[in-house]
Amino acid sequence: MTLTASQDNSVAAPIEAMPRGLTVGIPKEIFAGEKRVAATPDTARKLQKLGFEVLVETQAGAGASFTNSAYEAAGCTIVADAPSLWQAADVVLKVRSPQWHPDLDRHEATLLKPSSTLVSFIWPAQNPELLAELAEQGGTVLAMDSVPRISRAQKLDALSSMANIGGYRAVIEAASHFGRCFTGQITAAGKMPPAKVMVIGVGVAGLAAIGAAKSLGAIVKAFDTRLVVKEQVQSLGAEFLELHFEEDGSGEGGYAKVMSQAFIAAEMALFAQQAKDVDIIITTALIPGKPAPLLITREMVESMKPGSVVVDLAAEQGGNCEVTQPGEVIVYNGVTIIGLTDLPSRMASQASQLYGNNLVHLLSDLGGAENFAIDMEDQVIRATTVIHDGQVTWPPPKVEAPAPAPSSQPSGPAVETVPAAKPWYSQLLWPVLIGLACVAIGLWAPTSFMTHLTVFVLASFLGWKVIWDVSPSLHTPLMSVTNAISGIIIIGGMLQISGDITSPMTILGAIALFLGTVNIAGGFMVSQRMLNMFHK
Repeated sequence: MTLTASQDNSVAAPIEAMPRGLTVGIPKEIFAGEKRVAATPDTARKLQKLGFEVLVETQAGAGASFTNSAYEAAGCTIVADAPSLWQAADVVLKVRSPQWHPDLDRHEATLLKPSSTLVSFIWPAQNPELLAELAEQGGTVLAMDSVPRISRAQKLDALSSMANIGGYRAVIEAASHFGRCFTGQITAAGKMPPAKVMVIGVGVAGLAAIGAAKSLGAIVKAFDTRLVVKEQVQSLGAEFLELHFEEDGSGEGGYAKVMSQAFIAAEMALFAQQAKDVDIIITTALIPGKPAPLLITREMVESMKPGSVVVDLAAEQGGNCEVTQPGEVIVYNGVTIIGLTDLPSRMASQASQLYGNNLVHLLSDLGGAENFAIDMEDQVIRATTVIHDGQVTWPPPKVEAPAPAPSSQPSGPAVETVPAAKPWYSQLLWPVLIGLACVAIGLWAPTSFMTHLTVFVLASFLGWKVIWDVSPSLHTPLMSVTNAISGIIIIGGMLQISGDITSPMTILGAIALFLGTVNIAGGFMVSQRMLNMFHK
């Protein structure tokens, strides 16, 4: 094969010169408008640390501003064309699911070797024909959109990574089409009210949109069927729109579930009311395996103020807005409807870095180059694997909850056990003993001891009362306890300071007063630094 010069004067290697170890191939994305790439020079170095040789198709990262020379500097090998790369790679990493390749006049699925592994977004529920075509090749396919949303799989969750970028970009797109500033201003030339933004669906994308809109100074409202997100919304400074229904929309895997007709009618009435008031609506509502639910009707759009904006993040799955046209930006009745389906791709460099990190974590969990294996006993790997050695393994079996531990009690009707009542005199034992101790101290203890005991009791009570009543917002509960103890020491030290400066009691009281003051002042300084961590 002849050498092929790339556009930035680097040279693609012939297949004979390619490495012979376990290799990872990064093809160029062919989906129209897709600028992301499955590995950046930074993540390519991480793959090499896992023992892989990295092959990159020429100009694969051009859309994300990663040149061939940048990959070569990272130790990658540039490959001239897609067939050579797919043929040489043991693991192929992609962003978009395999498409019809216009230059090769064949489907990318046919390039997959029987012994190789493909990792990309697949969407098996929406693409059964693609799944069947990939299975015919005899290889193994892992779908990044099928990673289960459990705690230990968060580092692999590419859906959340891309949703985070998409939510942020949605606000930027809305701001570019909105005719006013987001933040309110009062100037000599006049007053500008802040923009009002409503976010529907508070998942990863929704939270990112709320944070971005608030940072730009907008008044933000948010709605979600899952009541568990209320505190997250409020922590970002937004208002949570709540329907007073005894129904929760929390479904499996952190997604929302389909609600009752009564709930849907109530939320649609809420959206119709808010549409007349807000300036920008951002919708993110999706239910896995189903078309996007219709939330913003044509009548709601017509009721919005001229110049308003609707950003439909569910456009690729049909859209949450009735007038959305996927992939396009239109103006309907004076309202701009943004139905772009490539929001993460519009921040290609950042999105590629996050997605590449997800893939690095996945290949690390698969054992790296030395121990690479598809462990079908691993819950995360099993759920992500949609085809294994040519056999379709999607959908994965549901994970059953562990059975409760068998009880050691004999079977039979449950009998409530009532604890035996304690005798009445046992309840008076401790008060009587404490009273006798106080009487003994009063009869036989010296006068000086009684004076010190009185000081100690007063210091304990006053110190605890003074410090403990401080608002918890000023210091943490743990700091409250330590400050209360320091307050006891300060009160006691003040009572022990006498007129004789050379007295040992005066010196010790002064030392206690100084150390207690330092401790309290330091406690408040630490608390203030902790609180400042939550300020923007």
